[in-house]
Amino acid sequence: MIEKPLLEHEPSNLAVIGSDNFTPTIMQNLTKTKRDAVGDIQLTDAIAQEVDQRRDVYGYQFFGQRSDCGSKAGFLQATVSFGLEHEDLHDAFSEFHTRLKVTQSTARALRLGA
Repeated sequence: MIEKPLLEHEPSNLAVIGSDNFTPTIMQNLTKTKRDAVGDIQLTDAIAQEVDQRRDVYGYQFFGQRSDCGSKAGFLQATVSFGLEHEDLHDAFSEFHTRLKVTQSTARALRLGA
């Protein structure tokens, strides 16, 4: 794994996202990991030490939608997707979304006509 690789040096089209579960040795590696040029300790360096020491590192490749909940737009996109994809929420959320679009269209038309 490479932390934020340059486009011309990307080793694959896979990314590490979401929550992580680590073995105790990765946490021990963090205490021995040298800081980078800006003074940060990179988790990817601690994981790389596991590979160097021939310890197992696991990942799970999934196929689906990914949202960046670290941004406001990404959080809202994830919320809308969740609301539409879950059976117990779909009808109510879809109805709300339709009402919202009608209200916004009406408000826009009134502004344009004013």
